[in-house]
Order: sequence, then structure tokens, then C-alpha cells
Amino acid sequence: MNDETGPRVTGLGGVFYVAADPEATRAWYRDMLGVDGEYGPQLAWSEEPKANPYSLISHFKDEQYIKPGKGGFMINLRVNDLNGFCKKLKTKGVKVLDTADEGYGKFAWILDPNGIKIELWEQVAEELP
Repeated sequence: MNDETGPRVTGLGGVFYVAADPEATRAWYRDMLGVDGEYGPQLAWSEEPKANPYSLISHFKDEQYIKPGKGGFMINLRVNDLNGFCKKLKTKGVKVLDTADEGYGKFAWILDPNGIKIELWEQVAEELP
């Protein structure tokens, strides 16, 4: 249960990691995923069409879920049409590693040019878990 009064955390501010070529990485995110910004891909909650959108920080005991990604972490990006977005990625030569439908959401996984695993997530359920 969170405290609704006083100073508190209100959301995910970003994901930061070292890349051998930051400019090429930013270009890949812009060209392949369609997200851009002055300092890297920037996402605005105001553009989220689903009711009750949320972000999650999840912890794992081992790296199995992160594999074949590198670095011990994964980035989860929300999408509004997972099937359509995966088709778009494939036309750009991005390999979709796998997909899953968990009922509350649909998922697909890709790797960025640095080997960082990206989980694409279409929120289906409007209720918070």
C-alpha cells in the first residue's frame, strides 16, 4: 500500500546504461522503435491510450528471464498494438525472439544493437495487478 500524501515516488524516470556508440543506439531506437528525444528515447505518459497505465520494477533471482540479453537487466516498453508493431519491426529487419499472451498483457522480445533485451508489452487488462 502506498502513502498518497506527502513526498513520494510517482513513476519510472528512465533507464540508463553504457553503450559503445550512444548516437548509433539512439538512432536505432528512433528508426526501429519510433522513439526519440534530445537525450535518448523519451516516452510521455500523456500519449498512453490505456486506462490505468503503470510501470513495473521487477526483480529476478537469476538472469534466465533476461537471456539472451546482456548486462543483467531488461527494458520493458509499452506498445499499443503488439502484433502490428512486431510486423513493422520485422519489415525493418529486427528479429522478434518470442511472443506470449498472458491474459493481462501481450509480450514480445527483441534485442537492441547493444544486446540489451527489450520486452514489448501491450497492456490488455485495465485493472492494476
